[in-house]
Amino acid sequence: MTLTNAQTYPDRTAAPGDMDLEEGRIGWGRAHAKAILLGEHAVVYGAPALAIPVPQLPVTATARRLRCSDEGADRISFAMAGPGPGAVTPLAADGLRCLLPDFKAITGVDGHVCVDVIIDCAIPQGRGLGSSAACARAAVLALADLFDRRLDAREVFDLVQASEKVAHGRSSGIDALATGATSPLLFRSGTARELPVPMPGYSPGHSAAHPAERTDGDAGEGPPSYAFDGLFVLADSGVSGSTKEAVELLWRKFERSAQTQADFILGASRLTRGAARDLAHGRTSDFGARMTENHKLLHELGLSTDRIDGLIEAALAAGSLGAKISGGGLGGCVIALAAEPRQAEATVRSLHEAGAVRTWVVPMGRFANHDD
Repeated sequence: MTLTNAQTYPDRTAAPGDMDLEEGRIGWGRAHAKAILLGEHAVVYGAPALAIPVPQLPVTATARRLRCSDEGADRISFAMAGPGPGAVTPLAADGLRCLLPDFKAITGVDGHVCVDVIIDCAIPQGRGLGSSAACARAAVLALADLFDRRLDAREVFDLVQASEKVAHGRSSGIDALATGATSPLLFRSGTARELPVPMPGYSPGHSAAHPAERTDGDAGEGPPSYAFDGLFVLADSGVSGSTKEAVELLWRKFERSAQTQADFILGASRLTRGAARDLAHGRTSDFGARMTENHKLLHELGLSTDRIDGLIEAALAAGSLGAKISGGGLGGCVIALAAEPRQAEATVRSLHEAGAVRTWVVPMGRFANHDD
């Protein structure tokens, strides 16, 4: 099935309410990873953030309607596809379990419902790459396909965001959007703008952004067609982070010092807005410098680790224009910016030598079709 906007599906011949005809039917949904370029954590407090999709790390979900054994409560089960044929591991995730009742409430599906959902996720968990949001988005779209329901962008966002709040506590909403985007997102306070920078899978007519505000943004002074050419290198530190733990750590710090909170949000906002302008005008060197400055802010708040700092030093030593932690912190991934493919290759080598367990290259602009 081709998803043009990843939210709507054509009508089928069977009536949605005919449960006998639909038993055994399969629905399909897809999402992908995301990486934060600047603004993580500050975005939870209303500051802007920049994120990119990472289509190299896809998630697919298949939902199958089952015959219910009795007339009791609805049942939905989730399992993660394993490496072998037919291998699955049961997945106990409260954030995902809330999807079925919320989905029924939004779409008007009634009756006793029993569904099995199998998720095939290429995103490493606990790395700040949006695995929980991507799994939720893929599952939502699979349910919509299974029950032949049309969901607009806002409804998909609301369902995924509800799941994210259960999974992480406080959640800005950026993951719920970026895991369905095809170009960089400038996000603030629940609204987003997809920026017109070519990336792998980029579709100018596609938008997963929140429909309440898709045409305005903090990069408004930039040209309508962005001229940013670069390659972002993502590196897995091999150590899981915890977004929920990091969010709670910051909340405790900010409870003790309102000035610390104000300084962090102001600094992160300034860097993100500047980076959005750099993106618009193709200023890769300035963008990279702001990434490194953003990392310093996160480091000062205790969100980095010695291993992460070592990877950042390795990326910069290899000639990267900038590098920082990406995502929740306390582990997870580093992201660096390279100006051209040879610099990206050097950065990848340096990161592996410094202990990165795997890397991915996300090209943009004229490098969008670069084979990494």
